Amino acid sequence: MATVIGAHNFAALKAVYERPSLRWILQPKMQLAFSGRKMTLQSKSSDEVERSPFDHKGLLQSQELYQYVLETSVYPREPAPLKEIRAITENHPYFFMGASPDSGQLIAMLLDMLNAKNTIELGVFTGYSLLLTALTIPDDGKILAIDPNLESYEMGLPIIQKAGVEHKIDFKHSPALPVLDKLLEDDNNKSSFDFAFVDADKTNYGNYHERLMQLVKVGGLIVYDNTLWYGSVGMPEESVDKFIRPERSYLLELNKSLAADTRIQISQVPLGDGMTICRRLF
Repeated sequence: MATVIGAHNFAALKAVYERPSLRWILQPKMQLAFSGRKMTLQSKSSDEVERSPFDHKGLLQSQELYQYVLETSVYPREPAPLKEIRAITENHPYFFMGASPDSGQLIAMLLDMLNAKNTIELGVFTGYSLLLTALTIPDDGKILAIDPNLESYEMGLPIIQKAGVEHKIDFKHSPALPVLDKLLEDDNNKSSFDFAFVDADKTNYGNYHERLMQLVKVGGLIVYDNTLWYGSVGMPEESVDKFIRPERSYLLELNKSLAADTRIQISQVPLGDGMTICRRLF
């Protein structure tokens, strides 16, 4: 099993999207069709506003309700550069790995409430959440962004450059654990980050947590994405598609561990594929 950021089991995820057993969670009233490396979305309705493959993300069981949330509260306030990066991500064969725009809206609010200036992101993909962070933090703010998949990052880079925020980003083309361990060798890096966002390989979430707890300051936030894993964490194991069971087992352990961690205050939010917000207490 892959143990580096961005090295998701693409074939397994593709297979899941093709299976009817989870389709009611993944894309209610939508049909996903694969053609070579390109995945396209076919809707049974043609009159929705701003139709996007991202529209199916989320755990709400009503597509109409989720569409209402997006069209009423999210899309009208989404900055133009984020709309652009979301549009180009639709052309990526694994577009569903992109952060959902409603999750991004909450992340932006958290960054503002923290007055975050120094952040770290594990797992970048095409850069939706990275660009959102760069647009939100001050002009002299910094983001340490880590991902071994340079190709996906470069797909969104022109939009980041056009938005005028590339100077805030320190992109490391690398697996995360070596970078985190290197940071911890310098005591000046400890408790120096205001905010961390993790949307990476699920097998290492536990390892990332222990390191980020040293790097993020008291009162700072660590946000983990995909902690509800297509809703499968609430299903009996025998009813979970075999292709997503391995990651599910790691996330079940993570969720249990975070709930028992007295060093943090937590809130698990059913946005996107589930986000767990952790506030470091000590």
